[in-house]
This record gives sequence, structure tokens and C-alpha cells, in this order.
Amino acid sequence: MIEFSNVSLIYPNSINTVLEDLSFTVAEGEFVLVIGATGLGKSSLLRLINGLVPHHTGGILAGEVSVDGTSTRSVKPGALAHLVGIVGQNPLNGFVTDTVEEELAFGLEALNFPPDVMRKRVEEVLDLMSLAALRSRSITSLSGGEQQRVAIGSALVMHPKVLVLDEPTSALDPIAAEEVLSILQRLVHDLSLTVIVAEHRLERVIHFADRIIYIQANGETKIGTPQEILKDSEIAPPIVHLARALDLPEVALSVREMRRATQPFREKLLKIDVVTGSKFEGTGKELVKIKKLSLSYENSEVLHDISLNIHEGEIVAIMGRNGAGKSSLLRSMVGIVTTYEGQIEIDGRAPNNLKAADRSRLIGFIPQEPSDLLYGQSVGQECTQADKDNRVLPGTTLELLQKLVPGISPSTHPRDLSEGQRLALALSVVLSAKPNLLVLDEPTRGLDYSAKASLINQLRGHTVVLATHDVELVAEFATRVIFIAEGEIVADGSTIDVLLSSPAFAPQIAKVMSPSPWLTVNDVIKVVGTSL
Repeated sequence: MIEFSNVSLIYPNSINTVLEDLSFTVAEGEFVLVIGATGLGKSSLLRLINGLVPHHTGGILAGEVSVDGTSTRSVKPGALAHLVGIVGQNPLNGFVTDTVEEELAFGLEALNFPPDVMRKRVEEVLDLMSLAALRSRSITSLSGGEQQRVAIGSALVMHPKVLVLDEPTSALDPIAAEEVLSILQRLVHDLSLTVIVAEHRLERVIHFADRIIYIQANGETKIGTPQEILKDSEIAPPIVHLARALDLPEVALSVREMRRATQPFREKLLKIDVVTGSKFEGTGKELVKIKKLSLSYENSEVLHDISLNIHEGEIVAIMGRNGAGKSSLLRSMVGIVTTYEGQIEIDGRAPNNLKAADRSRLIGFIPQEPSDLLYGQSVGQECTQADKDNRVLPGTTLELLQKLVPGISPSTHPRDLSEGQRLALALSVVLSAKPNLLVLDEPTRGLDYSAKASLINQLRGHTVVLATHDVELVAEFATRVIFIAEGEIVADGSTIDVLLSSPAFAPQIAKVMSPSPWLTVNDVIKVVGTSL
């Protein structure tokens, strides 16, 4: 179905190849996972499949890429629309209509499908992607996860033979992510759809993959089964790192396999007396005070009677399903939304009454779309301007960026960065100001495990409020978790208490080691090293 023959790719003004002499074949009905560090070329590989690279992006391409016998050199991407469906990292950039139903129908209208066929396909996708309740909603009013489901549905409605997805679960809660990936797997098995997925959250997708393409820093690639690649890969989900730490003979790809492999260890761990977590009580100064906060959009209440206090030094994760109200809570907290009822105070001041300069020193905010914060013509210009605005030493912002994601050239335009690199740049701009409070909305979209570890190191010592679906990040980093459902707080406590009480939002290690109360690989290593 897909064939790469001696493919090499280099972009203008770059001194390193993105891909080097890559050859592989993907058969019909295969589920292939593309992995690699942030910014190494995963998105470029996906865009080669439908010709976006190099037809729209430029660059020098050597070798040959063909899909179902058609060379991507000989046709423009539009000529492959019936054959290849593609969902980018940022779905909002690909929408062209106003409502969900119109967006699903747009591609079919562009290719002059009969009205009866269009109606049938749209209804099928609405049901398949659980979008029926949203069919008349404005796309701009949807949450990031809901927008991602619409984007996937817009690709599936065309009945492509190949579906290419770039970070398809990055904005989805764990349950929605599992549903989407299960749908894709069913299409692979029932309809022989060929699926190529680039994903950083390997814990979600690894057990669905038939093969892995691992892009490395030197432009070379490794291709093999998940067991072959993950055996010694630096990029791996928590259960693989746990298998290595416990010196298990084989790599397990699912929680079920790992529980079977670790049964002797778990039996020993049950004999250890462990004190579980309790409700976290902040000890620093009260920094955030929210009292009876309610908020409505278009006569629909998205937040209802929210009351909470956050103290200095706390790292608070706001969790919940897509559309629960997490982003609305953060936007109200930082003063972007002003039409709420109730009271919000940050360090004793109402954020919606602050001047811009005072707000930036008090609150650092990263929205779901970090590009909204970037306006310079190069990375270097962004960093230099941030140094001036934040009144810090020259080079401070760029130094932060290199710690988060090394290797970004200061001359690169921000729009030419990957989603993860743009996020890291926006984070660096905000962090260099050293605000009293950091408010982050999905701060790990597009970041690999190494970049996430660097982010955690940079954020330690700050007071942080983050909305996220990344349960592994929460397990490693957060001191407190607030769970929101239908705009109301339904759980508020220490990370270990809240995560262990939720099977859907529990991290991999918690599921593997249950009923022992551990969340991360390091938790288990400490116990194994001292008690077994």
C-alpha cells in the first residue's frame, strides 16, 4: 500500500537531513506507529505520504514515495484526497467551515458526492466518533479534544484506504483516547484500513501497533515489531521501563501482560506495610482563592459553583473528560474570561482588573494553542524580545529553550517548528519572567518523554496549575489533583488518592502494581531496592 524507496529529505537552510536513505513497505491493513524525539521528523514522514512534503513545504526530496501504486511526486496532495486521509497535530488549522456537521460534509461536497451518499456517511461518522450530540455546535466552541474527534471524523468520512494521524490522542482524555484508538483498530481489522500514527504517549497506543518506525537524531531509522524496537529504545512507555528495572526477560506491551510477568514481585510487595496518601494540605501562603465561580456560554453553564484555594508551592493538576470545563476554569483564573459569577483572587487581586504588565509578572499562562503567544520572525527574535519584556539577562529565554528541547536554531521561524517545539518556545518565554503563578493548558502536547522530564525539572519550585489528560505527567509531578465533571468539582485530594481511586485515569504503573499504592517506576524501584 505504501512504499518508501531510498528516501532522504532536507529542508531549505538546514544542514541536517530529516530522513536519510529510508526504505520500507507498509501492507494493506497494517497499523504502524512512528516514534522519535520532538522535532526529529515524524510529521515530515507523515506528510510525505500524501505529498504535502515537498509540494507545499519545499525541501529537497531524494528517492521515491508511492501510495497504492501512485507516486507522490507525480500528483499534488489534492489528487490523493480520496486515497489518503490526514489529521494534523493542530486540528483547528485544518477546519474550513463553522459547524461540526458542515465540516464532516465539506470534503464530500468538494468531490461532488451525491447528497444521499453524503448524508449516510456523515451520519455514520457522527455515530462512530460519538459526535451526534455536537453536530450543530460551532467548531470554535468545542474543547480541544472534541475538535480532535471532528478532525478524525472529517478524514474517515472520505473512506480513505490510508489514514495518517499526527498525535491523534494528545488532546483526548484517557477514555476518549482508548475509544478512538479502538475504532481505528476495528477499521484496520474489519476494513483493512492502513493506519500510520505518530504519537508521543506510547502507553496509549503501543499495544495496537503491528510495527514501529523509530526516527533517530542522526536521520536514520529503525523498523521492527514493538518488542524489537522497545527492547533497547530510549523512548518507551512506563511499563517498558519497569520491565527493564525489574530485569524481566521480555518486554510487555500491555498492563495485562505486565501483571502476568510481575506476579512474583507483586506477591512479595503485598507483604510490605505501605502508608497510602492522604488529602494534601497546602502549607504556603494562599495564592489563589476562588469562591462560588459559575460561568455560562450561549446559555449553557460550563462551570457551576466552583470553590477552591491554592497555596504557594502546590502543583495542582485539573483533570476530567473532554468538555468538562477545565480550560474555562483556567481562562477565568488568569483574567481572559470576565463574564463569570463569583470571586477570583490571585495574590489578593482580581486578575481581570490587572494591567497587562502586572498580570504577566503575576501570572504566566500557556493556552492550548501556544502559537497565540508567538509573533516574532525567528526563534532568536522571540527569545530576545522576551528577555527585554521580562527584564532578564540577555540569553536567559534561549537558555531555557535549549534545556527543554535542545538543538533548535535561533534563525528558525516559529511557524516552522513542530507543535512540541513551539510549545517549548512559548513555555520558555513565559518561564523567563518568573511569574508567581504558572497556569498551563495541556502543557505536554507534542513533547516526548525526555522533553517532559526537562519540563518537570524547570517547573519544580513554582506554583503550578495545569489542565491535562497526561496521567503519567500528573503521577510524576503533581502534588494535588482536582477532578472536574460537568463543570463541578467531584474530587480534590492528593495525587495518589485521586488517581488510585479512578481506574480510567490511573497511570500504567498503578494498574500493573495494584493493589500496592504506587504511581511511577521510581516508586517501585525504591521499594524493590530497599525491601526485596
